[in-house]
Amino acid sequence: MDILQWKKELTDKAQPERKAILSSFFKTGKGQYGEGDVFIGLYVPDNRAISKKYHKLPLEIIGELLKDKIHEFRLAALIALVKKYSAQKDEQGRKDIMEFYLANTDRINNWDLVDLSCPQIIGEWVMRSGNIQLLHNLSESACLWRRRIAIVSTYTLIKIGVSSPTLAIAEKYLSAKEDLIHKATGWMLREVGKADTNALISFLDRHAAHMPRTMLRYSLEKLPKETKMDYMKRKKSETL
Repeated sequence: MDILQWKKELTDKAQPERKAILSSFFKTGKGQYGEGDVFIGLYVPDNRAISKKYHKLPLEIIGELLKDKIHEFRLAALIALVKKYSAQKDEQGRKDIMEFYLANTDRINNWDLVDLSCPQIIGEWVMRSGNIQLLHNLSESACLWRRRIAIVSTYTLIKIGVSSPTLAIAEKYLSAKEDLIHKATGWMLREVGKADTNALISFLDRHAAHMPRTMLRYSLEKLPKETKMDYMKRKKSETL
């Protein structure tokens, strides 16, 4: 197996008629967050089925694909990297993969690339190591994608009942300007609420009135209708 064979398998499964749809969905227009991104029209399940087979390739080869201009090729590299990390039994090996991931965040440059990879690598590493500071460092980056990695990686911790990093980073993001940060933070707050409703309610009681509207709306999705209405009224009253 080599990178040329990998690319051929991916390209053979692509459906070119989907390129325009994906380009619009992932905001590739001038001035948009995905400006200039290129698609070949590949479905994610097909990409997964192909790319998991290539996880034994060296990091430098996976890195070559991660540098590619084609979006689905970068996703393929990340799918292989996630599989490589999960198959790794050696702590140093896991650390090497985690550091490789962080060194290449400039190529993990769309929300799907972040969301489908960071919980399984960065989140899992933080869970194992206890290095919560890594998430805080990422949350303070000037790079949108590193900041999204910080909050979405907390999903791994939420699933084991640890919500304090999510809440701390969400509080930092109350003043964030980017819609992609609002959506990711609201999503993680919603997941906190599914595991611990009281923790979410406590956060909302303190911050609902001045949360970005999208963040608030996402965070409320699993709460009862009356509760949702109450918090949305608080947001509305603050804007009057």
